[in-house]
Amino acid sequence: MPQSVKKNAEERMEKAILSLKRDLSTLRAGRAAPSLLDRIQVEYYGALTPVNQLANINTPDSRTLLIQPWDKSSLNDIERAIMKSDLGLTPANDGTTIRLSIPALTEERRGELVKLTKKFGEEAKVAIRNIRRDANDDIKKMEKNGISEDESRGHQENIQKTTDKFIAEVDKVLLAKEKEIMEV
Repeated sequence: MPQSVKKNAEERMEKAILSLKRDLSTLRAGRAAPSLLDRIQVEYYGALTPVNQLANINTPDSRTLLIQPWDKSSLNDIERAIMKSDLGLTPANDGTTIRLSIPALTEERRGELVKLTKKFGEEAKVAIRNIRRDANDDIKKMEKNGISEDESRGHQENIQKTTDKFIAEVDKVLLAKEKEIMEV
């Protein structure tokens, strides 16, 4: 039974890492990538809808994103959502498509992106620690229902080792993204 708690905790921690990687992929590092627009929500007929569900997003070159809405009436809504976002990009609307030119990052913008990266990393670490707390609580409940105190402590130590491993993974992912952002 305690093994299933540890396994469940590991699976949830892996999902936290995947979530972190997905969040970090939405930060631009000087190159155009459709994933930059993953967090953009467009008000479309009264509902918030992700841009990638309203339009085709292409990268004709390494510094340009081309957004081609399937419904031409949503063009202005998409443009408005991009303007409101924290991307710091100005869309160019030609009536049928939107072009986003990705400028080279300034040193100041790189610093802001690194801070945002660290914020995402801290959120992931908090999520992993919350998973650890939940797993330890489950182990403590099992202690009341039959496992010994020594077994409980051993399982909690295993969960802590797993937590440390995933926290180190978060640090590794953050370091790689920070290096990518600071690359000129």
